[in-house]
Amino acid sequence: MSPMAVPIADYVGLSAVIFFIGVAGVIVRRNPLIMLMSIELMFNAANLLFIAFSRAWLHNAGHIFAFLVITVAAAEAAIGLAIVVTVFRTSRHVDVDDIALMKG
Repeated sequence: MSPMAVPIADYVGLSAVIFFIGVAGVIVRRNPLIMLMSIELMFNAANLLFIAFSRAWLHNAGHIFAFLVITVAAAEAAIGLAIVVTVFRTSRHVDVDDIALMKG
């Protein structure tokens, strides 16, 4: 390990902070766009951990897992935004609890 290397504990701490900001965004906010962005924050926190641990132990396998998570996040964002746009067409104010009542 070089003298300028950042310890893994710092990456874990930063990832935990980013992840809990995402969790707080999902729990506290009821706007579907904010919830989608918060879920993306949680995905990015997981990616940060994959890359950090791949530098130390997994010998670049974490890069493959991070790429898969990015792929899933892109699909989730595309489908989620399509649903949000469809719901916003009918109403200007959208609450996630109201969307749950629209089953049928």
